[in-house]
Amino acid sequence: MRIMTQVTDNVAAGRYELVEDGETAFADYRRERGRIIIDYVFAPPALRGKGSSGRLMEGLVADARERDETVVGVCSYAAAWLRRHSA
Repeated sequence: MRIMTQVTDNVAAGRYELVEDGETAFADYRRERGRIIIDYVFAPPALRGKGSSGRLMEGLVADARERDETVVGVCSYAAAWLRRHSA
């Protein structure tokens, strides 16, 4: 497991995780040819509306940059977040 700030790359489970207030938000992914493809982002009800999914995506993107990988959002949340935060 690699740990970034608060976001963890749980390689065995194929997902990035962020634990806040005892709850876990996560982004399921797969890696293909230098890309991290985000298939699904989930935040439990207790974390919704608090920015947890956004912080999860920030950590995920920071890790991808460190690895020189591109992030591709397949799920609607990830795709929208990436469009809003593209440099």
